[in-house]
Amino acid sequence: MKDKVDIGVIGVGHLGRIHATLLREIDAVRLVGVYDIDKNKADRIAGELGVRSFSSVDEMVEKVDAVSVVAPTSIHHDLAVRLIGAGKQCFIEKPIASTVAEAEDICRLSDEKKVKVQVGHVERYNPAVLALSHLKLEPMFIESHRLAQFKPRGIDVAVVLDLMVHDIDLILSFIKSPVAGIDASGVGVISDTVDIANARIKFENGAVANLTSSRISQHQMRKMRLFQRDAYITIDFAEGVAEVYRAAMPDSTGLAGINLGVIGVGESSRIVTYEQPEVPQVNSLKMELELFARSLLDDCEPPVPAREALKVMVVADSIVNQIEKSKELLNF
Repeated sequence: MKDKVDIGVIGVGHLGRIHATLLREIDAVRLVGVYDIDKNKADRIAGELGVRSFSSVDEMVEKVDAVSVVAPTSIHHDLAVRLIGAGKQCFIEKPIASTVAEAEDICRLSDEKKVKVQVGHVERYNPAVLALSHLKLEPMFIESHRLAQFKPRGIDVAVVLDLMVHDIDLILSFIKSPVAGIDASGVGVISDTVDIANARIKFENGAVANLTSSRISQHQMRKMRLFQRDAYITIDFAEGVAEVYRAAMPDSTGLAGINLGVIGVGESSRIVTYEQPEVPQVNSLKMELELFARSLLDDCEPPVPAREALKVMVVADSIVNQIEKSKELLNF
């Protein structure tokens, strides 16, 4: 049995270069080479990393077991079809594709060819999220803000697919209930697509999530707040910090955190505690790439398989459609 996976990287722009650099550091991976439509860029990165610069996707396919796809979202589907058709395992950066139909096609081909596909929903491995793994998360209300300064890359798709997908993925993993309804609005300010969006997702169990994403903000913010029975949890993705406030009965034992005092009187009184869980020191992107490689070597399902990414796409697509309908009604 192989002890390393031979991997190539397609697309070595800002993020692709990071992929290639991290893959080269993972023991379970042998970075074979890179490919980019800009051959000069591919040659430069390949030279820095001491690997091969491929002249075409087909040339790479002949030499690798798997491929990390870090190309623009608009060509994810075409690349995935070629790679899966050739029997190559795929790591595809989020979002999995531009449309639900494309994502469904990737899932179908993956099943038919028995090829593993992992999608790069990296916030699952954010240290602040990993720090909450000891808690039972059952949120009934979630509020998220993901605001970024404008950057030219990524504007080939709406901010919903560029940024909000991170929060959609996490929310779907936190709330184990089917989506009951979606309301959304948004506008394009700088690009030809939607640059700022707000969505309210309602779930069948009564839970609600309110999401705001923008790529035209002056200040960056990546935060989420979760409210559940007797607990309030905050996640700061940028700082890698989580905070947990709990309200428990006075006679509760084994409560973690700092006692902030008692609220209420008599039988309705509660002890309020504060905890800042210990955060693991991990590189989120490196961790998810390492887990991808391990899933191939151990022949098990990758952590974020294509069908989970498809669920995210279905919600994201509904949000985009809601926004387009509201723009038509307003003649915007």
